[in-house]
Amino acid sequence: MLPTMRWFGPSDPVPLSHIRQAGCAGVVTALHQIPVGEVWPVEAIRARQQLIEADNSEYSPLHWLVVESLPVHEAIKKGLPAREQYIENYKTSLRNLAACGLRTVCYNFMPVLDWSRTNLSFEIPDGSRALRFVWQDFAVFDLCILHRPGAAADYEPDVATAARDQYARMSEPERQHLTNTVLLGLPGSEEAFELAGFQQLLDEYAAIDADTLRAHLHYFIQQVGPVAAEVGVNLCIHPDDPPYPLLGLPRVVSTEADLAVLMAAYDHPSNGITYCTGSLGVRPDNDLPGIVRRLGHRIHFVHLRATKREQNPRNFHEADHLTGDVDMYAVVRELVLQEQRRQRKGFGQPQLPMRPDHGHQMLDDLQKKTYPGYSAIGRLRGLAELRGLELGIRRSLEIDAVPAGLASVSPAAHAAARLLS
Repeated sequence: MLPTMRWFGPSDPVPLSHIRQAGCAGVVTALHQIPVGEVWPVEAIRARQQLIEADNSEYSPLHWLVVESLPVHEAIKKGLPAREQYIENYKTSLRNLAACGLRTVCYNFMPVLDWSRTNLSFEIPDGSRALRFVWQDFAVFDLCILHRPGAAADYEPDVATAARDQYARMSEPERQHLTNTVLLGLPGSEEAFELAGFQQLLDEYAAIDADTLRAHLHYFIQQVGPVAAEVGVNLCIHPDDPPYPLLGLPRVVSTEADLAVLMAAYDHPSNGITYCTGSLGVRPDNDLPGIVRRLGHRIHFVHLRATKREQNPRNFHEADHLTGDVDMYAVVRELVLQEQRRQRKGFGQPQLPMRPDHGHQMLDDLQKKTYPGYSAIGRLRGLAELRGLELGIRRSLEIDAVPAGLASVSPAAHAAARLLS
C-alpha cells in the first residue's frame, strides 16, 4: 500500500517535512479555505500541489495523492432544488482535479455533523490520549444542553436518567467543554458549530428519513459518477462516524449492506469506497475482512485504525492501531491479497493509498497544540506498526507460495525456486 498522512494545509501544526520523514509517499489533503459547494479552481489546486512538492528536488518526493474531502453541500443531502447547481459545481471541481492529475476523491454523506466524539483527550493506561465517544455523555448534550424535541425517545430510560443526573453534577465549564466537543463537526478544525441555531440545522432534516437520505445519495452519485468515470477519477465514500443515527439524523453508510446498495446505484468502478476500519469497526455486525473480500474491487482508499468498544457497546475509544476490536492482521492480509489480484488481472490501482488514522497524542505531542486525532507521533507509531505488519504478511505469502518440499530450505533457495518456476 502507498503510505500517506492527512495534512490540513499551511496551518497544520504537523509540517510536510515531518510527513516526509515518517516515510510517506504522499499527502491526503483538501482546499479547506474554499466554502462548501463552490468550485475548486485549477489555480488553487495547482498552488496546493506546488506547495506540497516544493522540496521534491532536494528531498524524497512527496505528492498530493488523495483529495479528502471534496465536501457535499447540505442542499444535495436534503434534496433541495438548489442541489442541481451544487452538483454542477461538484462536476466542475472533479474535472479540474483530474486536469491536475488527481485521481482519488474521498467524500462523505453525513448530515450536519461530519463526525462525533464526546472526549478528545481520553487518557488510556499508557498515559497517551485518545478520542472517545460515550453514549451517556452524548445524551447529556442532547437532552440537557440542546434540549432537542423528542430526544428522550432515542435513549434507553436508564441512560436518560443517568444523563440528567450527570448534568446536574457538572460545572458550567464542564458543560461548555462537552458542548464544544460535540459540535466540533469537522476533523482538523478548531471551530465548532454555535449552539444557538444548531437546532434549526437539525429541524431542516425533520422530514428526511433514512430512505429519503439514501435516495438523495444515490441521485448524487448517479449524477456525478459518469463525470468521474469520464475524467478518470475514483470517488470513494467514507462511512458514517459513528456508524449509527445521532441527534435524530439518519445515517445511510454504516454497514456492508449500505455500501453494497450504493455500489449498485451506479455500478461503475468510479463509484467506490473509502475503507475505514475505525468507522466500520465500531459496529460488531460489520465483518471487516469479509468486506474487503466481497467489495475490495471498489475500494480506492484505505483508513486503518482500531476502535475499542466498551461495556456499553455504543461507547468506544481509539485503540492502538494493532489492538482494539479490529483484527488488523486479517484486514491487512485481505488488502494485500486484493492488491495482488489487481496486479495479476491488470485492473484498478495496483497500490492502494493508505493512511494511519487518528493516532494517539503521546510523547512530546502531549505538550503541543494539535488537531484531535492528527498529532504527528501517534500517527507515526501507527504507520510504523502497519507497514511492519504489511511487510510480514507479504513475506509470509511469498513463503506460502513456494512449492511443496521447499519449506525447509533457505530464503536464497526460495528465491531461486521462484526464478526458475
